[in-house]
Amino acid sequence: MKRKITSTERKALLCLLLSGAIFISWGSLIAMASYSGMGAFKAVFYGARCLMQHSDPYNPAVLQRVYRSEGGTLPSDPAKALFFRRAMLVCVNLPTALFLVAPLALLPWKMACLCWMALNAAGLLLAALLVWIVAGNRALKPATILICILLCNSELIFALGNLAGIVISLCVIAVWCFLEERFVRAGVLCLAVSLVLKPHDAALVWFYFLLAGGVYRKRALQTVVVAAVLALPAVLWVSHVSPQWMPELNSNLAALSAHGSVNDPGPDSLTFHSADHVISLQSAFSLFRDDPRFYNFASYLVCGSLLFAGAIRVLKSRFSKENAWFALAAIAALSMLPVYHRGYDAKLLLLTVPACSYLWAMGARLKWLAGLLTTSALLCTSDVPAAILLVTMNSLKVGIAGLWGKVFTVVLFHPAPLVLLATGVFYLWIYFRRTAQEKRGPVAAGESLGAAVAANHGASL
Repeated sequence: MKRKITSTERKALLCLLLSGAIFISWGSLIAMASYSGMGAFKAVFYGARCLMQHSDPYNPAVLQRVYRSEGGTLPSDPAKALFFRRAMLVCVNLPTALFLVAPLALLPWKMACLCWMALNAAGLLLAALLVWIVAGNRALKPATILICILLCNSELIFALGNLAGIVISLCVIAVWCFLEERFVRAGVLCLAVSLVLKPHDAALVWFYFLLAGGVYRKRALQTVVVAAVLALPAVLWVSHVSPQWMPELNSNLAALSAHGSVNDPGPDSLTFHSADHVISLQSAFSLFRDDPRFYNFASYLVCGSLLFAGAIRVLKSRFSKENAWFALAAIAALSMLPVYHRGYDAKLLLLTVPACSYLWAMGARLKWLAGLLTTSALLCTSDVPAAILLVTMNSLKVGIAGLWGKVFTVVLFHPAPLVLLATGVFYLWIYFRRTAQEKRGPVAAGESLGAAVAANHGASL
């Protein structure tokens, strides 16, 4: 017999739906009013149109010609028009993205936009609802507050039409399917599509299931097979139309990541003083030495060490559903740091909500630290707080020439990398402690993590 929804749960669900309505309505206004509205979707949409016309989508001049020939317009302001051509009308999407978006590219632009926005909204709301169900069963209020914060600050991912909206939604849905053991085939398909669209968003989640062993390794291998089936026709199609697509794609990526360009993580980047700045760990290290050889090596060393240690522990530990949520919480935060990511990619932090709710329900003092770090991670990568910090930073005219100016900027105005690192380390530590405790003996049902640690060390947390 199904349990009836309580009045508190109905109110919480209403809050979630209202938060969804906020990001949809606000994001729609930005998409219609801003020159950059749906800019990320334009590159993949017109890239697919190029392929249909047997033109090279990875040649920026060809892509821009197709865009103009089909009625696309540029901003009247010369500076904005230049930025639009260099940052948005450049295809850096994989062939699989162009292949999967091709059915929408058969539609007129406005209709395709509406369909894409509907898919984005439905996917993110469904992913948030599934996480809310899992986390709300342990701690309803904290779970609702955290998810509402995330949804209320998802305007940019919706307004720009970035692939990350679909990718993250599908990844989170796949995690729910695997851990809840429901609609598993749909979960395999969701994770496969997520991987072939933006692998740097979903790859570590897939890798966790591969290491987890048992049936989850089977799901990960099935995902690879489905991803290969999706990728093969895409690569063949693009290779036929554009034999030089791979060096051209690398050239486009290099141009966008060049010093002072839009994807440069350093302080001279075009987006460093914008709300949509890079949140990877390189953006913090680059303030102290703006040299890719330095900040890339430092980021890979820090994140690689943590991820390697976590991978070894996953291989040596017995799988449990609760421990999986703690591992995925650490992955969600740490995966944003070693390579290029922006705030919209950090919506993957949805995966931290169940772990935070579990700690909150346990009653340990660690729940306050979990709540503080998770909330901070969500806020630091959110649209509205980022805009507020940007306005404050610009009004105070904070310089980064001196050491204290650099520290001040990293801690107060670009705190996302450090907060994500702290959040990832925290949940990784929790995962280590839980798996170590289970090796000595399973924690009794309802026993708090703090009590378990206190029993081992003779001190209360």
